Parts: sequence; C-alpha cells; structure tokens
Amino acid sequence: MKKKTLLTITVAAAIIGGVYAFAEYIYKLSSVPHQHNGANDFDPAITRGREFIRNHKDREDVFIESFDELRLHASYIPAGKDIHKYAIIIHGIWDDHESNGIYAKHYLERGINCLLPDLRGFGKSEGKYIGYGLDDSMDIMGWIDYLITLDPEAEIILHGMSMGAATTLMTTGAKLPSNVKAAVSDSSFSTLRAEFATAYRILSKALIPIPLALAISRGIILLKSGFDINDVNCLKAVARSKTPTLFIHGDDDTFINPQMCSRLYEAASCPKQYCMILGARHIEGVVKDPVNYWNKVDGFLAKYAF
Repeated sequence: MKKKTLLTITVAAAIIGGVYAFAEYIYKLSSVPHQHNGANDFDPAITRGREFIRNHKDREDVFIESFDELRLHASYIPAGKDIHKYAIIIHGIWDDHESNGIYAKHYLERGINCLLPDLRGFGKSEGKYIGYGLDDSMDIMGWIDYLITLDPEAEIILHGMSMGAATTLMTTGAKLPSNVKAAVSDSSFSTLRAEFATAYRILSKALIPIPLALAISRGIILLKSGFDINDVNCLKAVARSKTPTLFIHGDDDTFINPQMCSRLYEAASCPKQYCMILGARHIEGVVKDPVNYWNKVDGFLAKYAF
C-alpha cells in the first residue's frame, strides 16, 4: 500500500512538474518581451525606415504614464507648423516604433504629424509582459489624450501592423473622442485564443492537445500578466466600433491566417473597406505592392478622415 501511494505521489509530482515546465516555456515564448536587434528586417525598406526615424532632425522623445504607472515612450515627428492632422502608428510584436519608419515617411510627406509609440515592454517603454492589444489599447487611448491635450483641434488616425493592428482594433472598440477619425488595421488576428491555437499547431514541440495547451497558456498568462487571453477579442471590438476602418492583409500570410481578416471585416459594424494584397506574406503589403497599398490607404483616409 505504501509503495502504491509513493508511486501515485511520484507520478502526480512528475505530471505537475511537467505542466509547470510547459507553462513556463509557453510564457517565455509568448509573453516575455525582447528588444529588436536591428539585424533581421524582412525587407531593406524597413531598415531604411528605421534609419529615417532614428536620424530625423525633428524627432523628439515624448512620454506618458500608463493606467498602471508605467512610463511609456513614443517618438513624435511634426510634419510642419499649424498642422492638425496626426497619425498614431503602432508596431507589432517583438519590435519597436522604429519598424514603422516606412509608414511615417509616407504620412509626413502627406503633411500628417506622426506619433510612434513603443508598446509596453518594447523599445523605451516600461513593461514586463506582452499585452497583445488589451492593455496596449488603453495605452493608445492615453496617447490619444496626449495629442488632444497638445492640440484640441487634432484629427487623428490609427494605423497598426500585426499586434499593433489588433491594438488598433481593440482601441476602436472603446468609446473614443470625435478627434479619432479613422483606423487602418494591417494583418490583425481575430482573437488571441484563435491565434495561439494557430501558432501552437506549428510548434515543433506541440505534443500536448491544443485545448490543454490553450488552458495552460490562459492560466499562466492570467497568473503572470494579469489578463485573460479570452478578453483579447478583436471580433467583439469591431462589432462595437464606430470608427471607419480599413482592413488589410496579405494572402500569403502564414503567421496570421488571412481568413481572420475576412472574419473581422464581416463582424465590423463601422464604415469599412477591405484590401487583400496578393503575394504578400505577414505585414509585407507595404513593400510587396506599395502602390496598391498606399492608394488604398490614401483613398480610404480621403473619404473618412482628411
């Protein structure tokens, strides 16, 4: 009897230890920020955009405090004097605001001021976990308030890529001031739970059934980061949104399924447009087919924003 009890305890301890080790692995993989090293851009145009931001003579560092008392950073570049048009450009996971230099260059040439935040945990912003658009959306609302305080006549658009696109959509799902005129979502996931399931399927060490893996991921992120992955639901956000939104995706995206873009577009209750960039992988539309990309964006903004 004692041997059987000891064996049971040993097996139970091994299972618990294995689950804990797996949870730590998942958390480190999915939720611990790390800084971009500047050496692995997917296109030289992205690298040139980084240099454009880094070396811009009018760039200035600006800071706000988040709702949970983090110091958040952004680069601000004015397009000129007495301009009331602003683009808040939001980067994706495992990167920082400099990755959006290619977008800022276009907007600045159009006479639009640019604010490029570092999402929490990235660049010069404080934070110990990846927010996936939930806490980040509240941070973006903080940046919106910052611009309106700076310029009460501000007319603001949001333009996000990947996790930045999810952040954009989560933001539009909130009650926003009338200063926010439109949004561009480039390659957002539909829900974080669905994206985790997709990502987990392609992991080489995917040995645990997906429902169990998702349950473990949900638990460890709730414990360590303090939010529920089920609450990161862009489908519900766009269903509430009143902000005109352009949904963009590349049809060769293997990181975030292009079908998620279709679902988001269908779920959106706001004025909306849809653009699939043929032959583009994840967030590659701006370099794969820049003429089509910017024609679509500029036409959309001319109709709904400025």
